Amino acid sequence: MAGRDTVSEQWLRDYARIAAAIAWLDTHRTEQPSVAEVAAALHLSSGHLHRTFTRFAGVPPHRFLRWLTVGAAKELLRERATVLDTATATGLSSPGRLHDLTVTLDAVTPGEIGRGGAGLTIRHAVHATPLGEALVATTDRGVLFLRFLDAPTSHEAVRAELAAEWPAARLLADPHATRSVVEHLAMLFADDPDRPAERSAAASPLPVVGVGTNLQVKVWEALLRVPEDRVVTYREVARAAGRPAAARPVANAVGRNPVAVLIPCHRVLRSTGELGGYRWGTTRKRALLAREAARSAIPTG
Repeated sequence: MAGRDTVSEQWLRDYARIAAAIAWLDTHRTEQPSVAEVAAALHLSSGHLHRTFTRFAGVPPHRFLRWLTVGAAKELLRERATVLDTATATGLSSPGRLHDLTVTLDAVTPGEIGRGGAGLTIRHAVHATPLGEALVATTDRGVLFLRFLDAPTSHEAVRAELAAEWPAARLLADPHATRSVVEHLAMLFADDPDRPAERSAAASPLPVVGVGTNLQVKVWEALLRVPEDRVVTYREVARAAGRPAAARPVANAVGRNPVAVLIPCHRVLRSTGELGGYRWGTTRKRALLAREAARSAIPTG
């Protein structure tokens, strides 16, 4: 296990550097800075920045950085939009992508689990992940809770949030029980984007417990049908969830996603091509979209 912990810590450092690069680029986007200028601003060598970006994104920094500039979301929507109605009707998925093959949703109502989690054992731990530190909580049925920790939010505050949502449950600190979730995230960020089939074959399906209203569950199911190399609008999600006129409730359901990246709410954009909000920060959303777009542009075969 020691080796895996070291890898996670490396990803944590990589994400911190990339988050800093994104923030700097947002401030200086009109100047269209070069990679060398970004590296200098972060007090890194160009070589170090190149290695860090390539390790995180699977592509060189110049290709990755293209997706971090203003207008990238609009371009994503124009070039990579998918129609969820069609995806549902045809069974469209992205078979070469790990995410679609290994995340399954076990949809339940709060009453089915028990009021406040009575009789439920929740095992939890804070882990370093490729997208920063996160508190992960699992049950025997699957992943229940995945939330990122960003300053000034403390570990204790997020644990208190978990306890408040499940006041009658038995909470146990158990890093071993939650480690498989971190390993799944690490595989999503594997260094070799040209061998996704081998990565997916090596992964066991990761069950997610979606505890919510009927509408929330339908929205989460729709999000799981969005392939890694595509994006979708809130309006499309509303149609796919069977509530085409319920834009606000659908947007709220997207924001209530209990397991962060595992249900890919970061792939939802406004119809104007703007990024829109993201519960775990637009920097993280921009990094996810950039990485997926850059990797999907790599020719295969």
